[in-house]
Amino acid sequence: MKIISINGEDVVPPSPTPAWQPEHDLFDKCVAYDEPERARALGIYPFFRPIEEMDGAEVLCEGKRVIMVGSNNYLGLANDQRVVGAAIDATKKYGLGCTGSRFLSGNLIIHEQLEEALADYIGKDAALLFSTGYFANQGALTCLFEDGDYILCDKENHASLIDGCRMSPAKIIPFAHNSPESLRRRLGRLPREAGKMVVIDGVFSMSGDIARLPELMSVAEEFGAKFYVDEAHALGVIGPDGKGCAYHHDAAHRADLIMGTFSKSLGCMGGFLAGDEDVIKYVRHKARCFIFTASPTPAVAWGVLKALEIMQQEQWRIVKLWENTRRMHKGFRSLGFHIGTTETPIVPILVGNEQKAFFFAQRLFDNGIFATPAIYPAVRRGQAIIRTSYMATHTPQQLDYVLETFERIARELRIFEDDVYQRAAGEIPQRNHDSSLPHPVRTAAV
Repeated sequence: MKIISINGEDVVPPSPTPAWQPEHDLFDKCVAYDEPERARALGIYPFFRPIEEMDGAEVLCEGKRVIMVGSNNYLGLANDQRVVGAAIDATKKYGLGCTGSRFLSGNLIIHEQLEEALADYIGKDAALLFSTGYFANQGALTCLFEDGDYILCDKENHASLIDGCRMSPAKIIPFAHNSPESLRRRLGRLPREAGKMVVIDGVFSMSGDIARLPELMSVAEEFGAKFYVDEAHALGVIGPDGKGCAYHHDAAHRADLIMGTFSKSLGCMGGFLAGDEDVIKYVRHKARCFIFTASPTPAVAWGVLKALEIMQQEQWRIVKLWENTRRMHKGFRSLGFHIGTTETPIVPILVGNEQKAFFFAQRLFDNGIFATPAIYPAVRRGQAIIRTSYMATHTPQQLDYVLETFERIARELRIFEDDVYQRAAGEIPQRNHDSSLPHPVRTAAV
Protein backbone atom coordinates (compact mmCIF):
# COMPACT_ATOMS: atom_id res chain seq x y z
CA MET A 1 0.00 0.00 0.00
CA LYS A 2 1.35 3.43 -0.91
CA ILE A 3 1.79 5.97 1.92
CA ILE A 4 2.01 9.68 1.19
CA SER A 5 3.09 12.58 3.38
CA ILE A 6 0.83 15.63 3.88
CA ASN A 7 2.16 18.51 6.06
CA GLY A 8 4.70 16.14 7.60
CA GLU A 9 2.17 13.46 8.50
CA ASP A 10 2.05 10.04 6.90
CA VAL A 11 -1.35 9.43 5.37
CA VAL A 12 -2.81 6.34 3.76
CA PRO A 13 -4.94 7.53 0.83
CA PRO A 14 -8.40 5.99 0.42
CA SER A 15 -8.67 3.15 -2.01
CA PRO A 16 -9.82 4.40 -5.42
CA THR A 17 -13.36 3.53 -6.35
CA PRO A 18 -13.11 0.96 -9.12
CA ALA A 19 -14.36 2.19 -12.46
CA TRP A 20 -17.70 0.73 -13.51
CA GLN A 21 -17.18 -2.16 -15.84
CA PRO A 22 -20.06 -2.96 -18.18
CA GLU A 23 -20.95 -6.59 -18.64
CA HIS A 24 -20.62 -6.09 -22.41
CA ASP A 25 -18.12 -3.72 -23.98
CA LEU A 26 -19.29 -1.97 -27.14
CA PHE A 27 -16.08 -2.91 -28.96
CA ASP A 28 -16.04 -6.61 -27.98
CA LYS A 29 -17.38 -7.52 -31.43
CA CYS A 30 -14.50 -5.63 -33.06
CA VAL A 31 -11.91 -7.56 -31.08
CA ALA A 32 -13.66 -10.85 -31.79
CA TYR A 33 -13.97 -10.18 -35.55
CA ASP A 34 -11.11 -12.22 -37.00
CA GLU A 35 -12.32 -13.24 -40.46
CA PRO A 36 -9.78 -11.04 -42.27
CA GLU A 37 -6.92 -12.46 -40.18
CA ARG A 38 -8.03 -16.04 -40.85
CA ALA A 39 -8.20 -15.37 -44.60
CA ARG A 40 -4.77 -13.73 -44.53
CA ALA A 41 -3.35 -16.73 -42.64
CA LEU A 42 -4.54 -18.94 -45.49
CA GLY A 43 -3.10 -16.52 -48.06
CA ILE A 44 -6.49 -15.89 -49.67
CA TYR A 45 -7.56 -12.43 -48.42
CA PRO A 46 -8.83 -10.77 -51.64
CA PHE A 47 -9.74 -7.24 -50.56
CA PHE A 48 -7.94 -3.89 -50.36
CA ARG A 49 -5.18 -4.89 -52.77
CA PRO A 50 -2.99 -1.79 -53.24
CA ILE A 51 -2.85 -0.80 -56.91
CA GLU A 52 0.36 1.01 -57.81
CA GLU A 53 -0.36 1.94 -61.43
CA MET A 54 -3.44 1.86 -63.67
CA ASP A 55 -3.13 1.51 -67.41
CA GLY A 56 -6.47 0.74 -69.01
CA ALA A 57 -7.24 -2.95 -68.90
CA GLU A 58 -4.11 -3.76 -66.89
CA VAL A 59 -2.92 -2.58 -63.48
CA LEU A 60 0.29 -2.92 -61.48
CA CYS A 61 -0.60 -4.50 -58.15
CA GLU A 62 1.69 -5.98 -55.50
CA GLY A 63 4.58 -5.60 -57.89
CA LYS A 64 3.05 -7.52 -60.81
CA ARG A 65 1.09 -6.51 -63.90
CA VAL A 66 -2.34 -8.14 -64.02
CA ILE A 67 -5.40 -8.03 -66.30
CA MET A 68 -8.21 -6.13 -64.59
CA VAL A 69 -11.60 -7.84 -64.85
CA GLY A 70 -12.96 -6.47 -61.58
CA SER A 71 -13.47 -2.84 -62.57
CA ASN A 72 -16.55 -0.91 -63.72
CA ASN A 73 -14.47 1.23 -66.11
CA TYR A 74 -16.65 -0.06 -68.95
CA LEU A 75 -15.53 2.35 -71.67
CA GLY A 76 -11.92 2.76 -70.55
CA LEU A 77 -12.38 6.49 -69.91
CA ALA A 78 -10.86 6.55 -66.42
CA ASN A 79 -7.41 6.56 -68.03
CA ASP A 80 -8.19 8.57 -71.15
CA GLN A 81 -5.63 11.38 -71.29
CA ARG A 82 -8.22 13.90 -72.48
CA VAL A 83 -10.30 13.24 -69.36
CA VAL A 84 -7.22 13.36 -67.15
CA GLY A 85 -6.14 16.58 -68.86
CA ALA A 86 -9.53 18.19 -68.21
CA ALA A 87 -9.27 17.28 -64.54
CA ILE A 88 -5.78 18.81 -64.37
CA ASP A 89 -6.95 22.00 -66.08
CA ALA A 90 -9.85 22.36 -63.64
CA THR A 91 -7.53 21.84 -60.68
CA LYS A 92 -5.17 24.51 -61.95
CA LYS A 93 -8.02 26.97 -62.48
CA TYR A 94 -10.17 26.35 -59.40
CA GLY A 95 -7.91 24.52 -56.95
CA LEU A 96 -8.00 21.06 -55.46
CA GLY A 97 -11.34 21.35 -53.66
CA CYS A 98 -14.23 23.72 -53.06
CA THR A 99 -13.97 23.58 -49.23
CA GLY A 100 -17.68 24.14 -48.82
CA SER A 101 -21.18 22.97 -49.61
CA ARG A 102 -22.72 24.06 -52.88
CA PHE A 103 -25.51 25.48 -50.74
CA LEU A 104 -23.03 28.05 -49.42
CA SER A 105 -19.59 28.77 -50.88
CA GLY A 106 -18.85 25.66 -52.97
CA ASN A 107 -20.99 26.21 -56.06
CA LEU A 108 -18.88 26.54 -59.21
CA ILE A 109 -20.02 27.46 -62.69
CA ILE A 110 -18.74 24.10 -63.93
CA HIS A 111 -21.07 22.30 -61.51
CA GLU A 112 -24.00 24.04 -63.15
CA GLN A 113 -22.64 23.40 -66.63
CA LEU A 114 -22.37 19.69 -65.87
CA GLU A 115 -25.91 19.61 -64.50
CA GLU A 116 -27.22 21.24 -67.67
CA ALA A 117 -25.30 18.78 -69.84
CA LEU A 118 -26.62 15.80 -67.87
CA ALA A 119 -30.22 17.02 -67.97
CA ASP A 120 -29.94 17.48 -71.73
CA TYR A 121 -28.30 14.06 -72.16
CA ILE A 122 -30.93 12.24 -70.06
CA GLY A 123 -33.81 14.25 -71.50
CA LYS A 124 -35.14 15.64 -68.22
CA ASP A 125 -35.88 19.19 -67.09
CA ALA A 126 -33.08 19.39 -64.54
CA ALA A 127 -30.29 17.45 -62.86
CA LEU A 128 -28.53 17.70 -59.51
CA LEU A 129 -24.95 16.63 -58.74
CA PHE A 130 -23.98 14.66 -55.64
CA SER A 131 -20.52 13.92 -54.27
CA THR A 132 -21.11 10.17 -54.63
CA GLY A 133 -23.65 7.91 -56.27
CA TYR A 134 -24.51 6.58 -52.82
CA PHE A 135 -25.42 10.12 -51.77
CA ALA A 136 -27.61 10.59 -54.84
CA ASN A 137 -29.80 7.67 -53.79
CA GLN A 138 -29.70 8.58 -50.13
CA GLY A 139 -30.48 12.23 -50.78
CA ALA A 140 -33.49 11.60 -52.98
CA LEU A 141 -35.00 8.74 -51.02
CA THR A 142 -34.68 10.35 -47.60
CA CYS A 143 -36.29 13.68 -48.47
CA LEU A 144 -39.09 12.83 -50.88
CA PHE A 145 -41.20 10.68 -48.54
CA GLU A 146 -43.34 11.22 -45.46
CA ASP A 147 -44.91 8.95 -42.85
CA GLY A 148 -47.65 6.95 -44.52
CA ASP A 149 -45.84 6.71 -47.88
CA TYR A 150 -44.53 3.46 -49.38
CA ILE A 151 -41.40 2.47 -51.32
CA LEU A 152 -41.61 -0.64 -53.51
CA CYS A 153 -38.04 -1.98 -53.64
CA ASP A 154 -36.69 -4.83 -55.79
CA LYS A 155 -35.08 -7.43 -53.53
CA GLU A 156 -31.82 -7.38 -55.53
CA ASN A 157 -31.39 -3.59 -55.62
CA HIS A 158 -27.97 -2.16 -54.87
CA ALA A 159 -27.08 -1.48 -51.23
CA SER A 160 -27.19 2.29 -51.79
CA LEU A 161 -30.83 2.04 -52.87
CA ILE A 162 -31.72 -0.25 -49.97
CA ASP A 163 -29.96 2.00 -47.46
CA GLY A 164 -31.69 5.07 -48.88
CA CYS A 165 -35.03 3.29 -48.50
CA ARG A 166 -34.23 2.30 -44.91
CA MET A 167 -33.35 5.87 -44.00
CA SER A 168 -36.60 7.16 -45.46
CA PRO A 169 -39.70 7.65 -43.29
CA ALA A 170 -41.68 5.61 -45.83
CA LYS A 171 -42.50 1.95 -45.27
CA ILE A 172 -40.43 -0.40 -47.45
CA ILE A 173 -42.34 -3.05 -49.41
CA PRO A 174 -39.92 -5.50 -51.09
CA PHE A 175 -41.00 -7.33 -54.23
CA ALA A 176 -39.52 -10.37 -55.97
CA HIS A 177 -36.60 -9.65 -58.26
CA ASN A 178 -37.63 -8.15 -61.60
CA SER A 179 -41.17 -9.48 -61.18
CA PRO A 180 -44.15 -7.40 -62.42
CA GLU A 181 -46.46 -10.04 -60.93
CA SER A 182 -44.96 -9.66 -57.46
CA LEU A 183 -45.05 -5.87 -57.77
CA ARG A 184 -48.76 -5.98 -58.68
CA ARG A 185 -49.58 -8.11 -55.63
CA ARG A 186 -47.67 -5.76 -53.32
CA LEU A 187 -49.21 -2.60 -54.76
CA GLY A 188 -52.68 -4.13 -54.69
CA ARG A 189 -52.52 -4.39 -50.89
CA LEU A 190 -51.64 -0.73 -50.32
CA PRO A 191 -54.04 2.20 -49.79
CA ARG A 192 -54.88 3.77 -53.12
CA GLU A 193 -54.48 7.28 -51.70
CA ALA A 194 -51.01 6.70 -50.21
CA GLY A 195 -47.86 8.09 -51.82
CA LYS A 196 -45.96 5.30 -53.56
CA MET A 197 -42.77 4.93 -55.58
CA VAL A 198 -41.16 1.92 -57.29
CA VAL A 199 -37.36 1.94 -56.92
CA ILE A 200 -35.20 -0.32 -59.11
CA ASP A 201 -31.78 -0.75 -60.72
CA GLY A 202 -31.70 -0.51 -64.50
CA VAL A 203 -28.89 -3.08 -64.61
CA PHE A 204 -28.35 -5.17 -61.49
CA SER A 205 -24.81 -4.96 -60.18
CA MET A 206 -24.32 -8.61 -59.16
CA SER A 207 -26.42 -10.61 -61.61
CA GLY A 208 -25.92 -8.32 -64.62
CA ASP A 209 -29.53 -8.68 -65.79
CA ILE A 210 -31.66 -5.83 -67.11
CA ALA A 211 -34.80 -4.52 -65.41
CA ARG A 212 -38.10 -5.32 -67.13
CA LEU A 213 -39.05 -1.66 -67.10
CA PRO A 214 -42.01 -1.60 -69.52
CA GLU A 215 -43.96 -4.25 -67.60
CA LEU A 216 -42.98 -2.86 -64.19
CA MET A 217 -43.85 0.68 -65.23
CA SER A 218 -47.26 -0.42 -66.47
CA VAL A 219 -48.00 -1.94 -63.07
CA ALA A 220 -46.79 1.19 -61.29
CA GLU A 221 -48.95 3.40 -63.49
CA GLU A 222 -51.98 1.19 -62.85
CA PHE A 223 -51.68 1.93 -59.13
CA GLY A 224 -50.57 5.56 -59.37
CA ALA A 225 -47.01 4.91 -58.18
CA LYS A 226 -44.03 7.05 -59.19
CA PHE A 227 -41.01 5.34 -60.77
CA TYR A 228 -37.30 5.72 -59.90
CA VAL A 229 -34.53 4.09 -62.00
CA ASP A 230 -30.92 3.77 -60.82
CA GLU A 231 -28.87 3.71 -64.04
CA ALA A 232 -25.44 3.31 -62.40
CA HIS A 233 -24.44 0.22 -64.40
CA ALA A 234 -26.54 1.07 -67.46
CA LEU A 235 -25.22 4.50 -68.46
CA GLY A 236 -22.62 4.13 -71.18
CA VAL A 237 -23.57 0.47 -71.59
CA ILE A 238 -27.09 0.13 -73.03
CA GLY A 239 -29.61 2.36 -74.73
CA PRO A 240 -29.11 4.82 -77.62
CA ASP A 241 -25.91 6.80 -77.04
CA GLY A 242 -25.45 4.81 -73.84
CA LYS A 243 -28.34 6.61 -72.15
CA GLY A 244 -29.30 3.62 -70.04
CA CYS A 245 -32.01 1.08 -69.39
CA ALA A 246 -34.95 3.50 -69.58
CA TYR A 247 -33.90 4.54 -73.09
CA HIS A 248 -33.08 0.96 -74.03
CA HIS A 249 -36.77 0.18 -73.41
CA ASP A 250 -37.92 3.47 -74.98
CA ALA A 251 -39.42 4.30 -71.58
CA ALA A 252 -37.41 7.28 -70.30
CA HIS A 253 -40.52 9.49 -70.46
CA ARG A 254 -42.22 7.09 -68.02
CA ALA A 255 -39.44 7.33 -65.41
CA ASP A 256 -40.14 10.11 -62.92
CA LEU A 257 -36.57 10.15 -61.62
CA ILE A 258 -33.36 8.81 -63.14
CA MET A 259 -30.24 8.46 -61.05
CA GLY A 260 -26.76 7.83 -62.41
CA THR A 261 -23.16 7.65 -61.30
CA PHE A 262 -19.85 8.88 -62.68
CA SER A 263 -17.81 6.00 -61.23
CA LYS A 264 -18.54 3.44 -63.95
CA SER A 265 -18.59 4.31 -67.65
CA LEU A 266 -17.58 7.93 -67.03
CA GLY A 267 -14.48 6.83 -65.14
CA CYS A 268 -14.63 9.24 -62.22
CA MET A 269 -16.68 9.54 -59.01
CA GLY A 270 -19.94 11.18 -57.94
CA GLY A 271 -23.54 10.90 -59.02
CA PHE A 272 -26.62 12.78 -60.16
CA LEU A 273 -30.39 12.81 -60.05
CA ALA A 274 -32.49 13.95 -63.02
CA GLY A 275 -36.20 14.70 -63.21
CA ASP A 276 -38.85 17.40 -63.32
CA GLU A 277 -37.61 20.85 -62.38
CA ASP A 278 -39.87 21.18 -59.34
CA VAL A 279 -38.74 17.83 -57.93
CA ILE A 280 -35.05 18.61 -58.42
CA LYS A 281 -35.56 22.05 -56.83
CA TYR A 282 -37.12 20.37 -53.79
CA VAL A 283 -34.30 17.80 -53.44
CA ARG A 284 -31.69 20.56 -53.87
CA HIS A 285 -33.12 22.35 -50.82
CA LYS A 286 -34.08 19.34 -48.67
CA ALA A 287 -31.50 16.54 -49.17
CA ARG A 288 -29.27 16.64 -46.10
CA CYS A 289 -26.41 14.71 -47.70
CA PHE A 290 -26.33 17.34 -50.46
CA ILE A 291 -26.58 20.36 -48.18
CA PHE A 292 -24.19 19.24 -45.46
CA THR A 293 -21.27 17.91 -47.50
CA ALA A 294 -18.56 19.51 -49.61
CA SER A 295 -19.33 19.87 -53.29
CA PRO A 296 -17.72 17.66 -55.97
CA THR A 297 -14.17 18.75 -56.73
CA PRO A 298 -13.42 20.88 -59.80
CA ALA A 299 -11.44 17.96 -61.24
CA VAL A 300 -14.49 15.71 -60.99
CA ALA A 301 -16.86 18.21 -62.61
CA TRP A 302 -14.66 19.05 -65.58
CA GLY A 303 -13.38 15.49 -65.96
CA VAL A 304 -16.93 14.12 -66.13
CA LEU A 305 -17.94 16.81 -68.63
CA LYS A 306 -15.11 15.71 -70.90
CA ALA A 307 -15.89 12.00 -70.41
CA LEU A 308 -19.56 12.60 -71.24
CA GLU A 309 -18.53 14.41 -74.41
CA ILE A 310 -16.17 11.62 -75.48
CA MET A 311 -18.73 8.91 -74.71
CA GLN A 312 -21.26 10.54 -77.03
CA GLN A 313 -18.75 11.23 -79.80
CA GLU A 314 -16.86 7.92 -79.81
CA GLN A 315 -19.64 5.39 -80.21
CA TRP A 316 -17.11 2.71 -81.14
CA ARG A 317 -16.39 2.30 -77.43
CA ILE A 318 -19.88 1.00 -76.71
CA VAL A 319 -19.84 -1.22 -79.79
CA LYS A 320 -16.46 -2.66 -78.75
CA LEU A 321 -17.70 -3.17 -75.19
CA TRP A 322 -20.49 -5.31 -76.56
CA GLU A 323 -18.20 -7.31 -78.82
CA ASN A 324 -16.16 -8.16 -75.72
CA THR A 325 -19.29 -8.85 -73.67
CA ARG A 326 -20.66 -11.36 -76.17
CA ARG A 327 -17.25 -12.98 -76.46
CA MET A 328 -17.15 -13.61 -72.71
CA HIS A 329 -20.78 -14.74 -72.41
CA LYS A 330 -20.26 -17.28 -75.16
CA GLY A 331 -16.81 -18.29 -73.90
CA PHE A 332 -17.83 -18.96 -70.31
CA ARG A 333 -20.98 -20.85 -71.30
CA SER A 334 -19.06 -23.01 -73.77
CA LEU A 335 -16.66 -23.98 -70.97
CA GLY A 336 -19.51 -25.08 -68.73
CA PHE A 337 -19.57 -22.13 -66.34
CA HIS A 338 -22.85 -21.01 -64.80
CA ILE A 339 -23.19 -17.25 -65.38
CA GLY A 340 -26.83 -16.83 -64.42
CA THR A 341 -29.12 -14.42 -66.24
CA THR A 342 -26.61 -11.74 -67.14
CA GLU A 343 -27.27 -9.71 -70.29
CA THR A 344 -24.50 -7.15 -69.80
CA PRO A 345 -20.72 -6.75 -69.31
CA ILE A 346 -21.22 -7.86 -65.68
CA VAL A 347 -20.52 -11.61 -65.75
CA PRO A 348 -20.89 -13.46 -62.41
CA ILE A 349 -19.03 -16.78 -62.33
CA LEU A 350 -20.75 -19.14 -59.91
CA VAL A 351 -18.49 -20.91 -57.40
CA GLY A 352 -20.95 -21.64 -54.59
CA ASN A 353 -18.65 -22.36 -51.65
CA GLU A 354 -17.41 -19.10 -50.09
CA GLN A 355 -13.97 -20.37 -49.11
CA LYS A 356 -13.45 -21.83 -52.58
CA ALA A 357 -14.40 -18.47 -54.05
CA PHE A 358 -11.57 -16.89 -52.01
CA PHE A 359 -9.11 -19.57 -53.14
CA PHE A 360 -10.29 -19.11 -56.75
CA ALA A 361 -9.73 -15.34 -56.63
CA GLN A 362 -6.25 -15.78 -55.19
CA ARG A 363 -5.30 -18.34 -57.84
CA LEU A 364 -6.51 -15.93 -60.49
CA PHE A 365 -4.34 -13.17 -59.06
CA ASP A 366 -1.33 -15.50 -58.88
CA ASN A 367 -1.90 -16.16 -62.59
CA GLY A 368 -2.14 -12.50 -63.57
CA ILE A 369 -5.89 -11.77 -63.34
CA PHE A 370 -7.47 -9.29 -60.93
CA ALA A 371 -11.01 -10.31 -59.94
CA THR A 372 -12.74 -10.41 -56.57
CA PRO A 373 -15.26 -12.76 -54.96
CA ALA A 374 -18.74 -11.72 -53.87
CA ILE A 375 -20.15 -13.54 -50.86
CA TYR A 376 -23.10 -13.09 -48.50
CA PRO A 377 -24.70 -10.56 -48.04
CA ALA A 378 -23.82 -9.33 -51.56
CA VAL A 379 -25.24 -12.65 -52.82
CA ARG A 380 -27.24 -15.38 -51.11
CA ARG A 381 -25.52 -17.88 -48.83
CA GLY A 382 -24.05 -20.78 -50.74
CA GLN A 383 -24.09 -18.79 -54.00
CA ALA A 384 -20.66 -17.15 -53.90
CA ILE A 385 -19.39 -15.83 -57.21
CA ILE A 386 -16.33 -14.37 -58.85
CA ARG A 387 -17.78 -11.11 -60.14
CA THR A 388 -16.17 -10.13 -63.42
CA SER A 389 -16.86 -7.16 -65.66
CA TYR A 390 -15.42 -6.19 -69.01
CA MET A 391 -14.24 -3.08 -70.83
CA ALA A 392 -14.15 -1.75 -74.34
CA THR A 393 -10.36 -1.66 -74.01
CA HIS A 394 -9.79 -5.37 -73.31
CA THR A 395 -7.99 -7.07 -76.19
CA PRO A 396 -9.02 -10.45 -77.64
CA GLN A 397 -5.74 -11.90 -76.38
CA GLN A 398 -6.44 -10.72 -72.83
CA LEU A 399 -9.97 -12.11 -72.89
CA ASP A 400 -8.87 -15.48 -74.25
CA TYR A 401 -6.27 -15.72 -71.50
CA VAL A 402 -8.97 -14.96 -68.90
CA LEU A 403 -11.16 -17.77 -70.24
CA GLU A 404 -8.28 -20.27 -70.38
CA THR A 405 -7.20 -19.42 -66.84
CA PHE A 406 -10.71 -19.64 -65.39
CA GLU A 407 -11.19 -23.06 -66.96
CA ARG A 408 -7.88 -24.41 -65.64
CA ILE A 409 -8.42 -23.16 -62.09
CA ALA A 410 -12.02 -24.39 -61.99
CA ARG A 411 -10.79 -27.87 -62.91
CA GLU A 412 -7.98 -27.75 -60.37
CA LEU A 413 -10.34 -26.73 -57.56
CA ARG A 414 -13.02 -29.20 -58.76
CA ILE A 415 -15.62 -26.45 -58.73
CA PHE A 416 -18.14 -28.21 -60.97
CA GLU A 417 -18.11 -31.38 -58.81
CA ASP A 418 -18.70 -29.50 -55.55
CA ASP A 419 -22.05 -30.21 -53.86
CA VAL A 420 -22.52 -26.54 -52.93
CA TYR A 421 -21.93 -25.51 -56.55
CA GLN A 422 -24.39 -28.07 -57.90
CA ARG A 423 -27.07 -27.05 -55.41
CA ALA A 424 -26.60 -23.36 -56.23
CA ALA A 425 -26.59 -24.06 -59.97
CA GLY A 426 -29.96 -25.74 -59.57
CA GLU A 427 -31.39 -22.74 -57.71
CA ILE A 428 -30.12 -19.88 -59.90
CA PRO A 429 -31.78 -19.33 -63.29
CA GLN A 430 -29.48 -19.62 -66.29
CA ARG A 431 -29.78 -17.75 -69.58
CA ASN A 432 -28.62 -20.20 -72.23
CA HIS A 433 -28.32 -17.79 -75.13
CA ASP A 434 -26.62 -14.54 -76.03
CA SER A 435 -27.93 -11.22 -74.78
CA SER A 436 -31.15 -10.15 -76.47
CA LEU A 437 -29.65 -6.75 -77.20
CA PRO A 438 -29.49 -6.09 -80.95
CA HIS A 439 -26.30 -6.58 -82.93
CA PRO A 440 -24.43 -4.23 -82.84
CA VAL A 441 -25.94 -2.55 -79.81
CA ARG A 442 -28.85 -0.12 -80.10
CA THR A 443 -26.52 2.48 -78.72
CA ALA A 444 -25.28 3.72 -82.07
CA ALA A 445 -23.94 3.13 -85.50
CA VAL A 446 -20.28 3.52 -86.31
